[in-house]
Amino acid sequence: MFLDSVFPFSLIFPLKKIKVFALIGNSGTGKSFRAKLIAQKYEIDYIIDDGLLIRDDRILAGHSAKKEKTFLAAIKVALFDEKAHRDEVAKKLQAGKTKKILILGTSEKMVNKIASRLQLPAPLKLIKIEDISTQEEIEKAIHTRRIEGKHVIPVPSIEIKKSYPNIFFNAIKILRRKKGPVGFGATPSVHEKSVVRPEYSKQGKVIISQAALSQMVIHCIDEYNKNIRIKKIVVKDDEIGYRLVITIDVPFGTQLGGNIHELQRYLIDNIGRYTGILIEEVNIIIDKITQ
Repeated sequence: MFLDSVFPFSLIFPLKKIKVFALIGNSGTGKSFRAKLIAQKYEIDYIIDDGLLIRDDRILAGHSAKKEKTFLAAIKVALFDEKAHRDEVAKKLQAGKTKKILILGTSEKMVNKIASRLQLPAPLKLIKIEDISTQEEIEKAIHTRRIEGKHVIPVPSIEIKKSYPNIFFNAIKILRRKKGPVGFGATPSVHEKSVVRPEYSKQGKVIISQAALSQMVIHCIDEYNKNIRIKKIVVKDDEIGYRLVITIDVPFGTQLGGNIHELQRYLIDNIGRYTGILIEEVNIIIDKITQ
């Protein structure tokens, strides 16, 4: 599936030397807000956040998932689904002689997928948002996300206004004092973060019931091949999307390798296109081969 993500050897080798850190937390718990703190603590050069490659206060490469008009499209950008997108970021990392990078994601699986697609090694340190934020801070961040639809990008407003003026909302300035006693060389530093309202958050969230999703699966399989008999559909949902486990009987003579893989892709593409939700995985169990 990911054969098109293979880079030339000259690109792979330097990126494998990078030390990868990961900040993990559910959507809206304040990862982007806290990212700079983690980067400073571990002297990390680069941050990967929602499709962007960030260094210091600049966007170096990529494009923001926040500008996408649908949640499904935003997830694909955040996961570097397109080859041109991940190639651009990987080449910039190689040119910058990166030593350390911080990847933000909602789960260990997500950050591992991003690292793999950018040809980076697996994270050597996983940091959970609960380890660096209080429960009160997390709940406040979740409220801001769910009720007000506001997201944070860890770069100054000038960068967002330049690249994404349509989604810019506000700026947050944070004053921090560097180590050292007050009055004896301790100098304050100001960090600015941008608050945005993504296009997809303006339209509301798409929620689909398990029964409705099962009906769509039945319809798609019948449309694909009327001779396939569905015996059981299990729908599992997580923070990013949905996973399907489908048990079927197939007629004798069906090319199991090619046709079943095509059916998986058909389900993912069609359900995503018509509902705007993300089907992360389709597992198909063949129970019987019928005459």
